[in-house]
Amino acid sequence: MASFPPGVNEKLIGRSRTVGELLAPAAPFDKKCGRENWTVAFAPDGSYFAWSQGHRIVKLIPWSQCLSNFTLHGIKNFANLSHSKLSRQNSDGDQKSKPREHVIDCGDIVWSLAFGSSVPEKQSRCVNIEWHRFKFGQDQLLLATGLSNGRIKIWDAYTGKLLLNLMDHTEVVRDLTFAPDGSLVLVSASRDKTLRVWDLKDDGNMMKVLRGHPNWVYSSAFSPDSSILCSVGANKAVLLWDMDQYTLIRKLEGHHHDVVACDFSPDGALLATASYDTRVCVWDPHTGAVLLEFGHLFPPPTLIFAGGANDRWVRSVSFSHDGLHIATLADDKMVRFWRIDDEYPVQVAPLSNGLCCTFSTDGSILAAGTQDGSVYFWAAPKHVSSLQHLCRMALRRVMNTSEVQNLPIPSAIVAFLSYRM
Repeated sequence: MASFPPGVNEKLIGRSRTVGELLAPAAPFDKKCGRENWTVAFAPDGSYFAWSQGHRIVKLIPWSQCLSNFTLHGIKNFANLSHSKLSRQNSDGDQKSKPREHVIDCGDIVWSLAFGSSVPEKQSRCVNIEWHRFKFGQDQLLLATGLSNGRIKIWDAYTGKLLLNLMDHTEVVRDLTFAPDGSLVLVSASRDKTLRVWDLKDDGNMMKVLRGHPNWVYSSAFSPDSSILCSVGANKAVLLWDMDQYTLIRKLEGHHHDVVACDFSPDGALLATASYDTRVCVWDPHTGAVLLEFGHLFPPPTLIFAGGANDRWVRSVSFSHDGLHIATLADDKMVRFWRIDDEYPVQVAPLSNGLCCTFSTDGSILAAGTQDGSVYFWAAPKHVSSLQHLCRMALRRVMNTSEVQNLPIPSAIVAFLSYRM
């Protein structure tokens, strides 16, 4: 079995440049499990990078400090950066402009991380409640951590202080995602087969339980306008939810194994899902149609082989901010960078035991976490977006597929705007 389509010359595929690494410190005791880095996250304002080192520990590092070391030293181990040194460097100025490094002991194994920030005009949905314990300001940055015991802990990213402890899940909190509209609505996905919607502007009140998954829920993602939530899980499940009414919109059928990761394109017109069936599917979330498939095993496996232990499980998928590139991470010890108009990767990079990946806020760097608690960074493919693509993204941010198809324009332009290349 091959990793690339027949006729593709692997030597012609670019190799992504490694720019840095964060190595987890050696544990004081040896354990067969518990040190996995299941999640990495970039703060929306670019101030912090956070990752789970395993053994209950989350580390937050100022992203500017990482970038400085990337630029000056190339490959660099930042895990042993002195906390006192960073503190001295950040002693002047306010805590937002000079963020500090924090090491947080969450009290249990960390499975998920998410940053969230507030927008003042987005008020709590519980309008009848006038008093709140917490008043989240516009300059405040929150870090949510999902734990093995089913709890969700909310921290102030700039101080490392614990703010809230949310308790309702009965199993592992496998994923967390904040609504990107600044409302501080948080969605948690759990092995207890549910998604729960929390309002942090109402002191963490749980507003809704979303039920519909037949088994574990692995991941969830908001559309850029926060109106749609995608959730994926075991038994081939891909579900789309209306987050205004908290109702199920549709189930997407197409995968042959557990679906473990999902991400929307920056304009909301595309949805990428990663599965253990060796594929990433790119959907039109408004119609439910599969527009693209990125395979990680060639020839493609039979249904029985795709539904089992095929050695090519795709673990993670992430959309770049340019809307043109997708990164995937699979069990064949390879990270791939794809373009949405190409059938094979434009760049690859080696990585053993990878578990998760995500692009930086500006899309220039991809971070990936591994089973030993470490993080590795690569430079993302550089590409100047065409004016046509920029116009397409601007239009698709405000128009769904059916609205585009009703425009009085040539069919070729409709196809381009609908990403039907």
